[in-house]
Amino acid sequence: MKTTIAIVDDHELMAKALSGLVQKFENYDVIYEVSGGRELIQRLRVNMIPDIILLDINMPDMDGYEVAQWLKNNYPGIKILALSMNDKEESIVKMLRNGAGGYLLKGCKPHELKLALDSIAQKGFYYTEYITSQLIKSLNPENLQNPLDLLGLNEREKNFIQLSCSDLTYMEIADKMCVSPRTVDGYRESVFQKMEVKSRVGMVLEAIRLKLVEVS
Repeated sequence: MKTTIAIVDDHELMAKALSGLVQKFENYDVIYEVSGGRELIQRLRVNMIPDIILLDINMPDMDGYEVAQWLKNNYPGIKILALSMNDKEESIVKMLRNGAGGYLLKGCKPHELKLALDSIAQKGFYYTEYITSQLIKSLNPENLQNPLDLLGLNEREKNFIQLSCSDLTYMEIADKMCVSPRTVDGYRESVFQKMEVKSRVGMVLEAIRLKLVEVS
């Protein structure tokens, strides 16, 4: 069965071009295109419910942030992939916090759109390296919460995670913690194992997903 897609974009030419592109992807079917949030809501209320919504941000009646928040509250099962020309950090973070599972710039290549759709369909999220870098910049490393205790992390490992939610290198983290780089390697291996991740980016994203750190 094909994954169904709805496109929400107030620029008709962009919506049509995007629809034509997605229709060429295997296992995807665009069931409708609408020009804004209110029209989308009307379609959803008559049970025209897609698996994934490709959502623009800058729209006149309801912007993408409002639409994403409404979907999160009313149709949490629908996955959202934001597609915009806006590459500002605050816009990306706000969209992800409002329920989008991924964020692509409209200048992306067709193969990246396909990768994003595949990831959203299978995992529920898709973050490019650029989007991940924006998330890391926006993290407040002071906002660790008690759920970390459930992972069995000790105080030094918590401190390591705090410092890792920044642009510090591992060498600089070692200096901050007054330990050797080898010791920091040990912290990293232990945290990765406890959080079941394989990279620093994965650790940060998992911390966001579990609400162990807050995106400001």
